Amino acid sequence: MDNRTNLDDYLAGLGIAGADESELPPPAPDAAPSAPPALEAAHEAPVVVLERFLRGLIARIDPELSVSVQETEDALEAEITGENAAKLAGRDGRTLGAIEVLAYTVLAKQEGRSELRVRVDIGGFRKRQADTLTKLAERLAVQVAKSGEVHEMQPMPAAERRVIHIALKEHPDVMSESVGEGASRRLIIKPRHG
Repeated sequence: MDNRTNLDDYLAGLGIAGADESELPPPAPDAAPSAPPALEAAHEAPVVVLERFLRGLIARIDPELSVSVQETEDALEAEITGENAAKLAGRDGRTLGAIEVLAYTVLAKQEGRSELRVRVDIGGFRKRQADTLTKLAERLAVQVAKSGEVHEMQPMPAAERRVIHIALKEHPDVMSESVGEGASRRLIIKPRHG
């Protein structure tokens, strides 16, 4: 058995088509034209595609874990739960981030579009992280309001900046703003003037 076949089988099991069109067998002369399997799957609801992908992935990692997916007004949100789910998030959520990127990629490929947002949480990691960031934002807001000085944070991912922006959106004394470009984009908290 060659490795490519094994990889193609593995990817197909995760809901990712691995075969090139050139590798597909030619249609029978009397067969009606039909869409390739990957195109037929594109007609499935994004929620179904995401759930199937994540179930296939976690079944290979820890069959004791479970997945639930729901559609919100701005994204598809998936929750992976189970006794050992927290371990799957990885150090600083790195594995979680990779799973989220893969899930987004699978959906973009299936749906033929990339504007659909995907958020994955594993064992409540994102919720705990958001709570921690919200508390940090509140502490920094008090500090900035007292000192009157701008506080510049270290570069952080957009999702983390968003949590802080939301936490401070209605704050009467301070406001937040993202500055910088790319990986060095960071958030500043400054006194609200006016």
